[in-house]
This record gives sequence, structure tokens and C-alpha cells, in this order.
Amino acid sequence: MNGFGQGIREPYAAVANWLDALRVEDLRKKSAEAELLFRRTGITFNVYGDTEASERLIPFDMIPRIISAAEWRRLSAGIEQRVKALNAFMYDIYHRQEIIKAGRIPAELVVQNSAFVPEMIGLDPALGIYSHIIGVDIVRTGENDFYVLEDNTRTPSGVSYMLENRETMMHMFPNLFAENRVAPVETYPDKLRKTLESVTPRNLDNEPVIAVLTPGQYNSAYYEHAFLADQMGVELVEGPDLVVQNGVLNMKTTQGLCRVDVLYRRIDDDFLDPLTFDPSSVLGVPGLFDVYRAGNVTIVNAPGAGIADDKAIYCYIPEIIEFYMGRPPILQNVPTYNCRKTDSLKYVIEHMPELVVKEVHGSGGYGMLVGPTATREEIEDFRARVKARPENYIAQPTLALSTCPTLVEEGIAPRHLDLRPFVLVGDEVRLVPGGLTRVALRKGSLVVNSSQGGGTKDTWVLQD
Repeated sequence: MNGFGQGIREPYAAVANWLDALRVEDLRKKSAEAELLFRRTGITFNVYGDTEASERLIPFDMIPRIISAAEWRRLSAGIEQRVKALNAFMYDIYHRQEIIKAGRIPAELVVQNSAFVPEMIGLDPALGIYSHIIGVDIVRTGENDFYVLEDNTRTPSGVSYMLENRETMMHMFPNLFAENRVAPVETYPDKLRKTLESVTPRNLDNEPVIAVLTPGQYNSAYYEHAFLADQMGVELVEGPDLVVQNGVLNMKTTQGLCRVDVLYRRIDDDFLDPLTFDPSSVLGVPGLFDVYRAGNVTIVNAPGAGIADDKAIYCYIPEIIEFYMGRPPILQNVPTYNCRKTDSLKYVIEHMPELVVKEVHGSGGYGMLVGPTATREEIEDFRARVKARPENYIAQPTLALSTCPTLVEEGIAPRHLDLRPFVLVGDEVRLVPGGLTRVALRKGSLVVNSSQGGGTKDTWVLQD
């Protein structure tokens, strides 16, 4: 039993034959070897509020998710269109706000949004780019039906798992890669560095100094911060390692101060600079925003970039793409009910058992209700929450997500999944073929987040 059920799509033919020739015991043995590799490498994520195990491995499934070359061409065209429109939208709302003047999006949805950063108004980031690293979450519901579930324009994580999953698969099953034309993903760190170098401050006549700013080892994605800094050959720093002096950002080294030109930050806006944002922050750098405002350092992603991945804004992304790109979106949104609208609110309240309801600012699978699998008490609790603060919620139908064979306790069985490609925006749009496939390991579950018990797979894009 290979877990494909009734039909095997053409891209999976070779893998189906491979699975047919394998015993489940062989796969379990390989899976245990892979887990040992991950433990030795130190690939863990932190689970906040979990007293039993603050650090965990994300379960890795050995059976790859496969995308054909033709499918990837369509996806990559849609992703490129989307990230260009998102950055154009951010430039506009922090400048002339033409889309608001045109009546295509309500003003209060932007200016009263907690993700909108007024301090960014009128500021021109390098190359006019706000979000340089974007994770676009995509789901598949049919042979030719792909939908964008959400855009992650702040500090998307997970790319280290994409890279380590591929390295592990190549180590475990080199023969599979010899028999299949799988597009490489290992160029990502090089593409990331080129993107960061392309957005250096103007008038810089030397090679830019790049640093990755991490909140520290207790952050859930600390492994990734260290991994990416190491892969790019740049410094990993924390707030106390940096100081503003003479109008520039400096890094403390054993040889003295060294100017930093590009800061790839992995901390939230509020913690970047206690003099501009949250005064209690000890994670950021006092005076950093003034250096940024003066054009003497580039912050990646820019402060205020979170406005583009707000779930209330998500409802307007099709209009945003058409407004800035002059054509309809290549990749569609999931149909979404915005509870701030009276008709939508009424429908959501009445049909909550059929819907997925999400907090506008929620992430990581938290702050959401999956109606079909929720208890009556959970539905009533969420119904009360939505009635109390309708503007804080959106709702979507429960989609029939595509599945992929997955090794689970009972053997090989289909499980629901999504895909997060990582796209880089600088002097050009760079996109490695593939992404992070997240899989819901529980039978029937649609929640793929690692914090909610999901796992990951290697993602293969087959070359022509």
C-alpha cells in the first residue's frame, strides 16, 4: 500500500513505484536515522508555554511532495505578481495612499491597523522595497486549483527546514535523485545574500556588512537565525552586540566597532528600538530607527511591513493586485468572509460549524476555530468572541485540501498539506523551486503548523 488511494498523478509515478518496492519497516528505520541526523544538527524549535518539552524536533516525513515543472511555472508567476503588488501597496500606503483615495480599500482598515507604523510615513526604503523575504502559504484543492492562504511579510520562518529536509533526503536516498530530475533548492542562502547586498544604503562604496539580528537562543526560530547567518557567512548578533554611534549602526567586535549596512532582523517591530517603539524592549538597539530614517542602514524586512499580511487586508489582495499590476491575480485568494461587514458577520455566526474562523492578527495555528472538528462548547465560545469583536475575525470555508502519502502510525496514509515557497525581493525577484511543505499528521486534520503537531516534507519541483 503506497498511500495514494485511487489515483496517482503523473509527477508521482516514480515515487509510487519506489514506495511499492519498500516495506513500511524500511521507511520507519530510515525515518529514525533522519531523526538522529536532525538531533545531531540541533534542528529544533521552541514551544512557548509547554512545560514538558520546550524544545522539539519538527517531525520529518520521508515521502516527498512533488510538483511538476508546468505547475511550478504557474505558481512562480503568480507568486512574483503577488509580491510585487504587496510591495507597491506598502509603498503607496506609506506615501500618497492612492488606493485609499480611489476607494478600493477602507482608510480605517489601514491607518487604524495595529500593524501600520505611522513612523514609516514618507520614508523611502532602499529600492522602494518593504518586504524582502516573503513566505507565501499556498494550498491545493484540485488538479489545477491553487489558492493563497496567507502572505507572511514580516519575519517568515521555516526556510532552514526546507534546506535541511533536502539535504537529509539526498543523504538517505541518493538513488531517488539520480532517477528524478529534481530542481535544486540549496542556492537559497546565496540568493538571500545577493538580495540583501542589493538593498544596501545609497552611496556605499565598499562591500556591505550584513548581520542577522536574533532575539536570542530562547526564540522559537533561533536555530534558523544561526543557520542562515552561517550559510551566508555573516554575523549573528543580538541587541546588546549593536550600538548607534556617529549616525551609523555599529557592531561590537574584538577589533573595535564595525559598521553594519544591512540588518536582517528576526525580531518584531515593537522591539526594534526602545526610543521609537516599545520603551521596555531589551532586544533591540536604541537609536536604530533614526539611523534607518537617515538612510544609513537597511532593515530587512522594513518596519511596518506587517500591514500587508494582516488578515483583514488579505480580503482585499485581489483588488490590490489589480490596482497596482493592472491585471487580475494569477493565484486566487481563498474565499473569505470579513466579519467587519454586516452580511459576512451574519453568515459566519449562523454557519460557524462549517467554517474556519481566524483572528486577524493570529499566527502559528493559534487563535482559530476549525468548525467541523470543534466541539459545541468551542463553537459557542468562538461565536461569543466574534460577536463581541467582529472586526477582529475573518472566516473561510473548510477546503478539501490535497493530500500526499505520509508515514504515520498505521502505515502509509494520505494526509493534508500546504506549501510555503520563500521569495526574495531586491534588485530582482528570486525564488528557489520548491518551498517548505507542511503536513497535518493527524487523520482528517487541516492544521499543518508545527506548533499544532504538524510535520514537514521535502518538496520536489521536477524539471522538464
